[in-house]
Amino acid sequence: MKTRAILSVLGEDRVGIVAAVSTALADSGVNIEDIRQTIISGIFSMTMLVTVDEETHPFEEVQAHLADVADRIGMQITLQREDVFRFMHRV
Repeated sequence: MKTRAILSVLGEDRVGIVAAVSTALADSGVNIEDIRQTIISGIFSMTMLVTVDEETHPFEEVQAHLADVADRIGMQITLQREDVFRFMHRV
């Protein structure tokens, strides 16, 4: 089963953020569908639309792996299923 999800990364800008996150996603078999990033006054922000292949890596396993990466690089990383994200952010 393939699950679309929204990944957000936020924190102080430094070298290697995109590399660490994209490597973790690749290790988990996650495909990046779309990506946006910006840096404002030294604050790094990145949002991705990704597809998680839950047959090879369950969603919760990917979340746990990203939590480890977040701790290692000192960033806030959140992965939410797209349907949950859209429900939470509707007006």
